[in-house]
Amino acid sequence: MEIFGTDGVRGLAGVELTPLLAYRLGRAGAHVLRQKTVGKTGARPVIYVGRDTRLSGPMLEAALCAGICSVGVDAVCAGVVPTPGVACLARRRQGLAGVVISASHNPYQDNGIKFFDGAGHKLPDEWEAEIEAALPEADSLPAAAGQNIGRIEQRPELVGIYRDFLTERAPDLSGWKIVVDCANGAASHIAPELFTALGARVEPIHCRPDGVNINAGCGSTQPEALAAAARRLGADAGLAFDGDADRQIAADEEGRILDGDHIMAVCALARRRRSAAGDAVVVTVMSNIGLRRALCASGLTVHQTRVGDRYVMEGIAATGAVMGGEQSGHIIFPRRHTTGDGIFTALELLRVMRQTGRPLSALAAQMERFPQILLNAPVENKEAVLNAPQVLAQIRAAEEYLGGEGRVLVRPSGTEALVRVMLEGRDEKVLRRLGAGIIDVIADAQAGISGVKAVSA
Repeated sequence: MEIFGTDGVRGLAGVELTPLLAYRLGRAGAHVLRQKTVGKTGARPVIYVGRDTRLSGPMLEAALCAGICSVGVDAVCAGVVPTPGVACLARRRQGLAGVVISASHNPYQDNGIKFFDGAGHKLPDEWEAEIEAALPEADSLPAAAGQNIGRIEQRPELVGIYRDFLTERAPDLSGWKIVVDCANGAASHIAPELFTALGARVEPIHCRPDGVNINAGCGSTQPEALAAAARRLGADAGLAFDGDADRQIAADEEGRILDGDHIMAVCALARRRRSAAGDAVVVTVMSNIGLRRALCASGLTVHQTRVGDRYVMEGIAATGAVMGGEQSGHIIFPRRHTTGDGIFTALELLRVMRQTGRPLSALAAQMERFPQILLNAPVENKEAVLNAPQVLAQIRAAEEYLGGEGRVLVRPSGTEALVRVMLEGRDEKVLRRLGAGIIDVIADAQAGISGVKAVSA
């Protein structure tokens, strides 16, 4: 059974992601990663560990670190730190690896474990496969003894290394007012402190984690409170992060929510004005058609990939793109960073505002966002339904109706028994009518396959 998903191992803490599994992941992960670096260093190998604010974090951290130390690797715990901060620590301190205990934007009951290599990149599929293959025999892996047993160090001050990295190109924010929503997660202390140190008047919201309020009605997945606060306070910008702060969503001074597509448009178009033609940007199949149009109209090349930051990074590596990202606000600037970083993205956005002297609303207006609707159809056999002739015909009919002024994307969910239907175009009422037609045909196809009528959701 595969336990690594597109972003590490996740599950219900204490039930699916148990302390025993965390211990075995620590053993297997440290063992495999150590084999990758044999002969490259004479020093005792070190893995840097960070976590978000979930109640289960310290429990899983203790088990994970025990596993790491049991095979002769030191575990240095940075405490509560954003996911990209752990990648930064592994890279700047030349560690064997970095490990993050977090379930990102999921509710507090979930948790996860994901690995970075010593250069701060997420592990390639084949390395994760080796760790997974070692799990069944994790308890019988060679154990360290005596002075070879790894040490556990608590080093929360190491977050300063990440803070220094963030400030290297940070703009002067003197005189600005910024609302910061940290989702009661890993950015709750570092983000308000950083923006304040840069000169901004900061209004922090959802920055008081208690172990169970992470991502609860706040942050990048629910930025309505951020937008309302930005409008009410007359802020220059609102910035929302998710629980582990690898994503960022913004609100302009008028309280309009700007997703990752808007942020990519602002940053990529600013770069295009400063550089020669030839730059490329990687987007996913879910990125708004308005983003593609804005980027292409400026002379930028746009490459499309599957949903998931792993695939965005692969696209960047394959094309040499200067930027890539997702609507969710997970954006990667590969010439400066190895992974998506919400705080770094926010600083890049604010830097464009400072350099241009334009308000965020005007910068975001460079991209016309087409109405987009998302629908789900529960199915038992995703492949059979998606290949049903009547479903394919209904999709083609919708595409022909929209012509060059929209698009239809129908794809299987990677995590649930669902088919996801996305439509874009200029008229939302038309999109909803066409989408309902596709959902109905999918339901009929499912009924024909299973003999049970599917219910749309």
